[in-house]
Amino acid sequence: MELAGIKMKNPVMVASGTFGWGREYADYLDLNKLGAIVTKSITLQPREGNPAPRIVETAAGMLNSIGLQNDGIEHFLKEDLPFLAKFDAPAIVNIAGESAEEYAELARRLSKETVVKAIEVNISCPNVKKGGMSFGVDAGLTREVISAVRKAATQPVIAKLTPNVTDVTVIARAAVEAGADALSLINTLVGMAIDIETGGSRLGSQTGGLSGPAIKPVAVRMVYEVSRAVSVPVIGIGGIMNGGDAVEFLLAGAKAVQVGTANFVDTEASLKVVKGIEDYVHRHPRALNFS
Repeated sequence: MELAGIKMKNPVMVASGTFGWGREYADYLDLNKLGAIVTKSITLQPREGNPAPRIVETAAGMLNSIGLQNDGIEHFLKEDLPFLAKFDAPAIVNIAGESAEEYAELARRLSKETVVKAIEVNISCPNVKKGGMSFGVDAGLTREVISAVRKAATQPVIAKLTPNVTDVTVIARAAVEAGADALSLINTLVGMAIDIETGGSRLGSQTGGLSGPAIKPVAVRMVYEVSRAVSVPVIGIGGIMNGGDAVEFLLAGAKAVQVGTANFVDTEASLKVVKGIEDYVHRHPRALNFS
């Protein structure tokens, strides 16, 4: 199948921030069988991330407040990208910045790398004070960032959208108008957990991003709305734990999906999702269209 110019073996990707750089999972599953590998977010300079604790388990998922911890673009190009080049699965690099200029510079650096088959633009992270979700909740800023990346990049550009808005279709249209070749949604919902003994937050940065099964109904609804509001492919994300969950997104209008929190529960979750979709297609050969 092909999505926005990205050739994939199947419609299942792993979601940014849940699969590291791929190396972390290579001993547990065959990376060549994935539709695509989406890296965790990369910034121009190294980031230490947020104070601990950073992860809290919830009744139906997890809260995370990692804060885009990474070693920066230089380290990624020297150490991590060569590893991804060993595999058939397309490498999609997720980028984050504090200004449109930073996003554009990252895109320029990555545009020189043939291993990078697409760039996913993180304008939806709720766990940083500058950049991130602040771009994705404003249509004007969304246009500014996506336009800057589109001008700098040679690869397809995917805008990753936040659910923390009144009308996600407004942001989706702005991203497409600015040149996004595809959209991925949703990123995490802002949430909080309180320690009832101390009265303080259970996260070092007070709030975090809620992911997992709890957000799936919200994600499916937003994918349904956005897929009918824009003409570019939509990638569904949010609480996909098995093949049936993925099929819901595909029936809602997504052309592909990303598996995130499930990777923490089961290292082989993404390939089990692939198998689940295959089984569904055998039972319902005309229900889904991957062309």
